[in-house]
Amino acid sequence: MVMRIRQRTISLILAGFFTAIAVVISMTLLQTRNRTVIQIDILQNQEIIHLSTFAEPPQFAIWLEDPETGKCKQVFVTHRAAVGDWEGKSEVPVALPKWFDLFKINDKSVAPESGIENEVLAITGATPQDDYFSIRAEVKPGSRWICWIEMNLAGDYNTAFPEYNPLTHAYDEFACGQPALLYQADIPAQEGIIITPQLTGQSIWKDGVTSVEEVSEGVGSALYVFDSLRISVTKPKPKLIGKKKNLLHMPATMPK
Repeated sequence: MVMRIRQRTISLILAGFFTAIAVVISMTLLQTRNRTVIQIDILQNQEIIHLSTFAEPPQFAIWLEDPETGKCKQVFVTHRAAVGDWEGKSEVPVALPKWFDLFKINDKSVAPESGIENEVLAITGATPQDDYFSIRAEVKPGSRWICWIEMNLAGDYNTAFPEYNPLTHAYDEFACGQPALLYQADIPAQEGIIITPQLTGQSIWKDGVTSVEEVSEGVGSALYVFDSLRISVTKPKPKLIGKKKNLLHMPATMPK
């Protein structure tokens, strides 16, 4: 009799345990239902980076644009560009001109005492030192986006973009070397989509004005700083501890 009671008790405990496990699994799977993320993967060329004057990883920014409204959402920007950490210079717009024009100039930063987190700082990350970098942004399933990636490797001088130009007697004041490059990809937010962003131009800042031009013939090694770029659309990974969804808000409009 005692043996039967023990067996029944053990059976009830096991049943409760497996029921709890099933509930947890179901809840974690529900977290990913009707949710979509855009993942950007970047592979950096360390050899080219080390050949630049400063041998530091490139500064880059990633943002998403709504093609219907032109409004944009930042995904990531390297720390130095975001906070203006340029060793003696507070701002260097020539490093990432398009990002600077779109987000820094138009940024309606709130006062620190307000307690509201500055959006630029919220998406800022340390300049990636490793070969591989990956970041994800959650978007509404079925939506469409244009993904922009802007990159500049400081001190990557060549004959077309020298540190000192003997003809004009001008120095590269901001040590940017070759111009910042812009990559673009049109993305439907449908699970399973894989896209390779394409080089669309170079961004130039001069006398307070930003322009996007065709890539100059003199641009060389800058074309290969990113060994590969890959964008994929997936579902978010299930987590036992849920976090607040970070669906895209639209704080800025892409300048024409």
